Amino acid sequence: MNSRLPSLREMIADLVAIPSVSSVSPDLDQPNRPVIDLLAGWLEGAGFRVEVLPLVSHPDKANLIATLGEGPGGLVLAGHTDTVPFDESRWSSDPFRLDERDGGFYGLGTSDMKAFFALAMEAARDVRAEDLRQPLILLATADEESSMEGARELARLGRPRARHAVIGEPTGLRPVHAHKGILMEALEITGHSGHSSDPSLGVNALEGMHAAIGELLAWREELQRKNRDERFRVPFPTLNLGRIQGGDNPNRICGHCSLHFDLRPLPGMEPDALRREFDGRIARRFEGSPLRVERQPLIAGVPPMHTPDDAAIVRACERLTGHEAEAVAFCTEGPFLNDLGMETVILGPGDIDQAHQPDEYLALDRIPAMVEILRSLIRRFCIEP
Repeated sequence: MNSRLPSLREMIADLVAIPSVSSVSPDLDQPNRPVIDLLAGWLEGAGFRVEVLPLVSHPDKANLIATLGEGPGGLVLAGHTDTVPFDESRWSSDPFRLDERDGGFYGLGTSDMKAFFALAMEAARDVRAEDLRQPLILLATADEESSMEGARELARLGRPRARHAVIGEPTGLRPVHAHKGILMEALEITGHSGHSSDPSLGVNALEGMHAAIGELLAWREELQRKNRDERFRVPFPTLNLGRIQGGDNPNRICGHCSLHFDLRPLPGMEPDALRREFDGRIARRFEGSPLRVERQPLIAGVPPMHTPDDAAIVRACERLTGHEAEAVAFCTEGPFLNDLGMETVILGPGDIDQAHQPDEYLALDRIPAMVEILRSLIRRFCIEP
């Protein structure tokens, strides 16, 4: 297809060299457009039809859809272009310089997951459009590590359309077809402050939060009793009380208290239904109370994912890797692709233990195996469907 592509090592090095941190903290957040533009140039030169789709909410960030071939169906090879923030003082080498040592490529994004784009292009290096009976699509997204706004915008656009998808998140070359979702919520209780010497002078929000926590823990017990999935190492939904803040002095009745918690639902548990269930429980618990109780989402949340065990892409990835498809606790963009009509597997050469860590690296011996898996998937779903 394209001898004009740089070497695999050069592509990984060039991708790592471009800072593209996404963060909910504005002072740390960076655009991903330079990474998208680099990929777009390579892929256009390789014969792909390239579309760069800026995010409505962040014009300096964009998704990329690059298509080789025509027709319905086909295979999407997908990943995110952003990384998490980093602490350079804890790195042994420059996070933005690819460093080869100790049997690995070290650099920010090598495992999670910029290097996957280079591996996907290497796997497609000798593929010609005229060889394809179904299209090959490379998908690059923005802001997976923070808001997942890139994937959400693609879902709103209804693009891309394909039959099968592989997301190259770090899974240690083991296919993943299911993961939990995540909700992060804030519960705000407002009462009325007053002098602590006379409880009738106020309404204590901290005492109200004590009651709310009791309701939350009872709900957690009920959710875990009713919902189990033995594919997961922790086979039930988890609910964690992560942060509480309220009051300002021991001798003042607490006028406001805030609790942040997260809920990780199993496949089959619908996030909006869970929110409605929680809101109903809290409303009944505080019916007639002078306290004002409000819940607000801290993030939009990510639904759980499950691709059927007998999906063709699941079976193909199991055969190629020699591992049964697994379930994991971390979230991906997989449910958004599934909602677009694709059957999605998470499969990449990195390790989740390396993700978000100083001295992130990609083991060199994983690279040839991943490239060969991708070549086989391209043959199976694009050339010989």
